[in-house]
Amino acid sequence: MKKISLIALILSVSAICLQLFILSTTKTENTDEDYKQSLKVNYKVLAPVLPEKVSFAGESMPMDVFYVRENLDRALLMHMYWQSNTVLLIKRANRCFPMIEDILKKNGIPEDFKYLCMAESGLINATSSAKAQGYWQFMKGTGEKYNLEINDEVDQRNCLRKSTEAACAFLKDLYKKFGSWTLVAAAYNRGETGLQKQIDLQKEDNYYHLFLNSETSFYLFRIVAYKLIMESPQDYGFVIRKKDLYPEVPTYIVQVDSSISNLHDFALQNNSSYKML
Repeated sequence: MKKISLIALILSVSAICLQLFILSTTKTENTDEDYKQSLKVNYKVLAPVLPEKVSFAGESMPMDVFYVRENLDRALLMHMYWQSNTVLLIKRANRCFPMIEDILKKNGIPEDFKYLCMAESGLINATSSAKAQGYWQFMKGTGEKYNLEINDEVDQRNCLRKSTEAACAFLKDLYKKFGSWTLVAAAYNRGETGLQKQIDLQKEDNYYHLFLNSETSFYLFRIVAYKLIMESPQDYGFVIRKKDLYPEVPTYIVQVDSSISNLHDFALQNNSSYKML
């Protein structure tokens, strides 16, 4: 009998607590002041902390210039609060960056240009409205100039290895012309003719002091923001487990000595699928 009374008492107390919780919740939802107080306590939107020293490809960014700081701040805010996209980029980087880094190093291109590739395509075989294609977003004419095969059957802009090799050759040529890796990045976006025209017109060869179209003016800040987040993701709120990163895709080479008449059959003959091929 005592046990039954104790259980009844516990149930009564639980019911009272539940009622109080419901009343408290209802009050918080219905009273503006209580709701605002709840937001202050439970919800935070933080501004990024800007580093005092920032560089791209070994070239310093002038952080003492107000619009430089504000552009970098804007880029960091964009990447921090478009969380789904930035998390995907961090995951894809684990797959793509090892190969890109090796090729950049072999060709004497600063490693920071891997973030240019990230900004260009999101590390996927993207197609732009202007018909730029692949990881490095080559236009057809530029791709062919740097020995990429592009036709109805083959488009090597979609090959990470070959397109990165072509990008290195292109970046080297741009560096010979402009003598600054920062300007090289700007020229990659704006086009070398368009950038040179503005340099001549404004008599200014410092990217940060050139008045350019809005996309190119902001381009390098997007790249540097990716660099800062990728180098120290937790500083910007990103905590991603190693096992959640995308692994490199295992591949093997099959040598062929004649045309493949049917890629669907070829895939099946090699224990794969057309989609995987």
